[in-house]
Amino acid sequence: MFYFLVGSGVTRIGMAQKEAEGIAEKRSGARGPENVWGSALTGALCALGVGIINSGFIVPSSQSLVPNPQSLLLLAYVASFSTKLADTTASEVGKAYGKSTFLITTLQPVPRGTEGAVSLEGTLAGIVASVAIAFVGWGVGLIDLLGVAWCVLAAFIATNLESVIGATLQSKYTWLTNEVVNIFNTLIGAIAAVLLAWTWISIIK
Repeated sequence: MFYFLVGSGVTRIGMAQKEAEGIAEKRSGARGPENVWGSALTGALCALGVGIINSGFIVPSSQSLVPNPQSLLLLAYVASFSTKLADTTASEVGKAYGKSTFLITTLQPVPRGTEGAVSLEGTLAGIVASVAIAFVGWGVGLIDLLGVAWCVLAAFIATNLESVIGATLQSKYTWLTNEVVNIFNTLIGAIAAVLLAWTWISIIK
């Protein structure tokens, strides 16, 4: 709900200007089913995994190579939404307020709204958004404070990799729609957070 409210809100920032420039989201930012799955599929799968573990259908072995799979799935869940909100906020704020926009692969100036473009304003806004929603996850007991750090770092990594995908691959493949890229984006964020946490656990052990 936090993602939906904030994500919908930032989409409407500078809407008149973005519509005039032809870079606004479809339907003036109103979400459709494809947006829901693009944003929430990864999180839904993580939640399903936690539900299966809690149901007792699968009992994690004490000898498992995966440390506390339920906690890692909860981390991945929060990280997926941290990533998506960071991406949405960075994109929409960058379109509205980005003074200098660069293609992430070449760092050459490009018009606002170009696939794979980044701006300082958008990047900073994305980081703030990922911090905010990660703290919501911490506040409701899904992750600990260290998990907040993993979510924010994972969101930064995934959002920039999503920009690389947009700059290099999205225009080449018709099946690589914004919604499909969003699924990859949230999946990368979830996996990155888990790998960061797993690596940390391995180091401190």
